[in-house]
Amino acid sequence: MQKSRFTEEQIVGILHESEAGLATGELCRKHGIGKATFYKWKSKYGGMQVNEVRRAKLLEEENSQLRRLVAQQALDIQGLKAVLEKKW
Repeated sequence: MQKSRFTEEQIVGILHESEAGLATGELCRKHGIGKATFYKWKSKYGGMQVNEVRRAKLLEEENSQLRRLVAQQALDIQGLKAVLEKKW
């Protein structure tokens, strides 16, 4: 996945400019983005403040770490069950 050249804070700033009344086409030309990108950002970050975006990003990172931890534990449990089922 390609990394965005805009940070979440910049994206929220661009969306706030749109809410202030700047036309979408003009805003897209000014920042060098496509209309599809603008509307994708609007659906994801619309109505959010900068601190909310930061918090959401931290929660996503924590969630991914917890998912990896649970997956590792499930593999460990599966391996232990396989060892216990063998007849010695």
